[in-house]
Amino acid sequence: MFDLIIRHASLPDGHQHMSVAIANGRIVEIKPDAALTQATANDEIDAAGQLLTPAFVDAHFHLDSALRYGQPRVNESGTLLEGIALWGELKPTLTQDAIVKSATQYCQWAVANGLLAIRSHVDVSDPRLLAVEALLQVKEAVKPYLDLQLVAFPQDGVLRSRGAIDNLKRALDMGVDVVGGIPHFERTMHEGAQSVKLLCEIAAERGLMVDMHCDESDDPMSRHVESLAFETQRLGLTGRVTGSHLTSMHSMDNYYVSKLIPLMVEADLHVIANPLINITLQGRHDTYPKRRGMTRVPELMQAGLTVAFGHDCVMDPWYGLGSGDMLEVAHMGLHVAQMTSQDGMRRCFEAVTTNAARILNLEDYGVAPGCHADLVLLQASNPVEAIRLRATRLAVIRRGKVISNTPPRTAKIVWGENTLPINWQSF
Repeated sequence: MFDLIIRHASLPDGHQHMSVAIANGRIVEIKPDAALTQATANDEIDAAGQLLTPAFVDAHFHLDSALRYGQPRVNESGTLLEGIALWGELKPTLTQDAIVKSATQYCQWAVANGLLAIRSHVDVSDPRLLAVEALLQVKEAVKPYLDLQLVAFPQDGVLRSRGAIDNLKRALDMGVDVVGGIPHFERTMHEGAQSVKLLCEIAAERGLMVDMHCDESDDPMSRHVESLAFETQRLGLTGRVTGSHLTSMHSMDNYYVSKLIPLMVEADLHVIANPLINITLQGRHDTYPKRRGMTRVPELMQAGLTVAFGHDCVMDPWYGLGSGDMLEVAHMGLHVAQMTSQDGMRRCFEAVTTNAARILNLEDYGVAPGCHADLVLLQASNPVEAIRLRATRLAVIRRGKVISNTPPRTAKIVWGENTLPINWQSF
């Protein structure tokens, strides 16, 4: 007797007509339907051929600023720097309760979208550390439904901002999981490199992972990812360090990149691109041709690096849209990176599932015996179709229990004297 059996499912690896048996919050068996016909469970779901996938993972987000669009006013220029300035004006007015309320609301959106793990950066520039306290409270409250991993992020620069190092260390002492940074926002390239060294040393001393906003710029001379790769190797942090954004790589000359990528490979550096935000904030100083700024995703994947996509922002001082839908992120990433082959599109699906989970170091993630039963049943037959349709989340399952349902997408067209049901899925 199992707790739950999901029958007639399609899996991301292409297997069809599969049954997944779950007990005590974990996947116990995955077999062809015929092999589990006699098995019984307290509950059953007929997947009817639809795609059963591991839950979505957002490798890069900012929960403390989410749902703050228009506060204190709208970012009229649409630039990164105006967004940072607006956030600087907004921070002193925020309360812990307000951050808890908006972050919790967003987490509810995430769960409904099948997004069950988020790495959120939290600004530690404010000495009150209100946002840290708020998101630690949210982390504990949503734990039954969602894994929330926090990054200590010195938004104003760890060397540029007085007291930032102490604030960051206090945040880590309070329970923040990952060391963050923003070297390109320091006053000089030299101080940016110094900040990389300093922050990686803190992570090495504490046995923590690193995730830095790195080279989020159109400047091809912003090359802090080189320092990040060097410090990763020097300090023995290989496989534990992530460079987020890396948008300057979009503008670098190919010769330098041909040297840079092998250095990143030697360090086993992880990479997170944020398609919706990278293409919105970058290229704002260009006329035409206008750069779109997203890092070199296909080349980095081809080199063997783990590359994920993040949502980054939702309705905040930098971005006025978004709904917590990682398929929307994958959809945009696919287009911007021109990854339109079947293999390329599947890799974009992996960028919001398995690759992102690897970067967060999530334990027992996936669709395999022994993994946590954190799953999403999508109204699609395969990962490519899921991205194409931004597929409806028919069921969201956490530790073997259904925690969210959405009715299938349906429509009917009145065509002359006939009423025709519409099927968006492939023939």
